[in-house]
Amino acid sequence: MQEIVAGPLLSKINTPDDLKKLDKSQLLQVCNELRQFIIDCVSVYGGHFGASLGVVELTVALHYILNTPDDQLVWDVGHQAYGHKILTGRREVFHTNRKYGGISGFPKRSESVYDTFGVGHSSTSISAALGMAIASKYKGEDRQHVAVIGDGAMTAGLPFEALNHAGVSNANILVILNDNNMSIDPNVGALKEYLTDITTSHSYNKLRDDLWKLLGKFPTKDFQKLASKVEAGLKGMVSKSSNLFEALGLRYFGPIDGHNVTKLVEILKDLKDIPGPKLLHIKTVKGKGYDLAEQDQTLWHAPGTFDKITGKINKKIVNVPEAPKYQDVFGHTMIELAEQNPLIMGITPAMPSGCSLKFMMEQMPDRAIDVGIAEQHAVTLSAGMATRGLKVFCNIYSSFMQRAYDMVVHDVAIQKLPVIFCLDRAGLVGDDGPTHHGAYDLAYMRCVPNMIVSAPMNEAELRNLMYTAQLPENDHPFVIRYPRGQGVMPEWRTPFEKINIGTGRKIKDGEDIAILTIGHPGNFAVEACKTLTTEGLEPAHYDMRFVKPLDEAMLHGIAQKFSKIITVEDGTILGGFGSAVLEFMAANNYTPEVKMLGIPDRIVEHGKPEELHRECGYDAKAIINAVREFAGTNVNAPIPSLGGLS
Repeated sequence: MQEIVAGPLLSKINTPDDLKKLDKSQLLQVCNELRQFIIDCVSVYGGHFGASLGVVELTVALHYILNTPDDQLVWDVGHQAYGHKILTGRREVFHTNRKYGGISGFPKRSESVYDTFGVGHSSTSISAALGMAIASKYKGEDRQHVAVIGDGAMTAGLPFEALNHAGVSNANILVILNDNNMSIDPNVGALKEYLTDITTSHSYNKLRDDLWKLLGKFPTKDFQKLASKVEAGLKGMVSKSSNLFEALGLRYFGPIDGHNVTKLVEILKDLKDIPGPKLLHIKTVKGKGYDLAEQDQTLWHAPGTFDKITGKINKKIVNVPEAPKYQDVFGHTMIELAEQNPLIMGITPAMPSGCSLKFMMEQMPDRAIDVGIAEQHAVTLSAGMATRGLKVFCNIYSSFMQRAYDMVVHDVAIQKLPVIFCLDRAGLVGDDGPTHHGAYDLAYMRCVPNMIVSAPMNEAELRNLMYTAQLPENDHPFVIRYPRGQGVMPEWRTPFEKINIGTGRKIKDGEDIAILTIGHPGNFAVEACKTLTTEGLEPAHYDMRFVKPLDEAMLHGIAQKFSKIITVEDGTILGGFGSAVLEFMAANNYTPEVKMLGIPDRIVEHGKPEELHRECGYDAKAIINAVREFAGTNVNAPIPSLGGLS
């Protein structure tokens, strides 16, 4: 472990109370030391990077002025909360950030009293902070309530619902709009242009500054009321920009330089004394203070470890061809299919780089659309396109799809529209932890009528499922879910083959015990069977491919031949693939002994995927031990190396 040394001021700050002991003139040095500490830590241990660098000054100013944790501070998403964690007692353990057994990469209520609300998905902060503010008002508590939200997160619908309510609530809430024109990828949409209008209205900003200078000379209540009226008039005449927030009932302040810590301290101090709902608009630069991160903000959102001097990102050294990431197979396959089928369109909610739809956006910009952080809109937009005969691939991370579930049911399934949902990051995603694990999609999709639900075991299967889903004869909604990270086929550009919907395939024949897998964990079973063969055990292995519809012909044959069955999935056991198999067995009066391996009924924390697969008990070693247990052999016998697979 490499020791990361904090600067002389930062090393003495263990709580915000320590920060408050400093003179305001020392805050710039604190900011510099905090920014350097984040750079040092992330360069060595990895994690999110640019977002936290962009809010260093804001973080320091907030904890300097607010009385946290009594005052409630809510960070949106949490990518930008590293400085917050470091200033609130977690500096010494910050090197464990996102590591197995270490602190979370996001604010987490069970981790610290300073983390007032758990976040990982975007756009929740205003609603949460407003709920806190209303509760405090009801209980007669005198607290400040602050939500820090980025302009990317503001593209979702939830913040506007919250703002609409906040404006009539008279609750004591301050919304800080951190405007850096970025989320993970560059922001899109009308709101981006709207905020640009705000920041470029020089005439309004100059008049506003002159007004507040005048107010400072006449600090009586009458003059304050007059100044407020004059300011409102100026906003209406000179700047169309503030009208959106003012029309919703929030007093608008800004825009101001979000990297001027002294100015931030002054304005936050003033805003504490203004009751009711308010919005402060600050302009920041994502990656501020590290030139490369400022220049390529998407790459440096979460670059992994790197040399902080040269900026060279550390890459794994490989001596043999590597399998590609599933997301890249999706991205390149989209282009191949779109070249063959002019009806194909691609949709993503703000993740073109993460899901690799960026390749299609570059080559076919009129056929691939980033709709911003708006999963609900992405689904219903896809449904609308499907009514006009287009074959829409709607790519959404599994955990993000949870936000659009009603649209899946109401707008797609009920109308039996053939939208193709590609659910990236299915299963346990690793360091991002429970907010991002794709644990539930098999269960929540297979219960929806008209839905086809599939999972490829490898890259060729992913390509073939995508090919099958867009064929003219498919008239059903079609789910294809696949994990984060690498597949298993270095030579992955295989010819397209149609897969008969609802059919599985036998990977290995065997006796006594059958292993039924869905998706990528089938590769764990392949490795397990190699070891079991050396022990004289020969279980059969079936890749079912579809959770809905199940291959009932195959299952009848399995149930009639095998008395012991093991199901393996990278989804929740409750309601998932194993449950579907058990339902089939019960409905057909089969009584095999069934052992289900998968994600248990609890929240799984963060860690490397292989660590989490082992913890949850569905990696190759767990499959080996399940077969041994059924066979009555020694479950504690040592297991040799399994070739790098979990």
